[in-house]
Amino acid sequence: EGEERGKRLNSVFYLKSKPQVLDNFLALRFVSHWRIAHMPSMPPLGSTMRTHQPYPGVYAFYDGRIDGARAYSADPNWLDDGAYTLGLCSYAVVSGEEALVYDTSISNQHAALIRNTLQEAGVRHIRVVLSHWHVDHVAGNAVFADCEIIANDLTAKALTDNRERLENGTPPIRPLVMPNSIFTGERDLKIGDIAVQLRHVDIHSHDGTVMILPHLKLLFAGDALEEPITYVAEPKRLENHLLDLERISTWDIEKILPNHGAENVIVAGGYGPELIAATGRYVSKLMRLRNEPELAGDDLQAFTADDFRSGVLTYYAPYEPVHRQNVESVIGAHRK
Repeated sequence: EGEERGKRLNSVFYLKSKPQVLDNFLALRFVSHWRIAHMPSMPPLGSTMRTHQPYPGVYAFYDGRIDGARAYSADPNWLDDGAYTLGLCSYAVVSGEEALVYDTSISNQHAALIRNTLQEAGVRHIRVVLSHWHVDHVAGNAVFADCEIIANDLTAKALTDNRERLENGTPPIRPLVMPNSIFTGERDLKIGDIAVQLRHVDIHSHDGTVMILPHLKLLFAGDALEEPITYVAEPKRLENHLLDLERISTWDIEKILPNHGAENVIVAGGYGPELIAATGRYVSKLMRLRNEPELAGDDLQAFTADDFRSGVLTYYAPYEPVHRQNVESVIGAHRK
């Protein structure tokens, strides 16, 4: 997913103001200096990651959504355009000396910081769960190569099928460390004193694994739920996505922590179940494009106006290209 976004979404930097001077030579020189001064900053990978604890025993490792900053390159790439610009978060559940990491983030540097943070907190035994096969969720697997890396059978197959592609992307994930503990459908775990449920969902990607902490009624959604909008990675499976959105809406869940969302909401404990319904409305409207092509002309603000107006979703401009790509993907899939 991150790689696909990076291929399709180009970051364009615009001048915010035009110099109002009379001398053309000075004006050109001013603009040249302005452009140099406003090139995107490139802090070292992982150096901008922030660590939060939205709940006791729950760590959130958030990076990105920093104005004017990119993490890998000024050129188009999956890490910046598909993850860092939008904001990303990996999680860990900690109880005593045990921890369960939910996704290994976008680089080995990020993953090493996650592991070091946990070890400094007294963790001695780490397990990993992969939410799905997309590159921005598995890029740090190598840091946890000596740990149990859990994935459902569909994720394991997708990683095998796409291994060459992931290992030769921009940036490459080489070597791509594969999961070594495979389940089908559901799996229950115990992390110290904390019960954890893993459940397969077909939302965003056919191989999704969401994670539930029943004692907190807390859902770790991976990319099954994203705010403000989902990224359409499999446009021919939207009907399946809607069915599983309906299914998870029946679960006993009070809060949701997505891997892409607003940092302040995650820090405050996550989103309410209304994010599930909002995602369903967005997917349903995308499906209407098949018979109502005029909807393709709406930008994100217009397309999802009611949910922005009600406050269920918060508008974030970098998702405009995501919406445009979603529209093009759905229309393209319908034509085939």
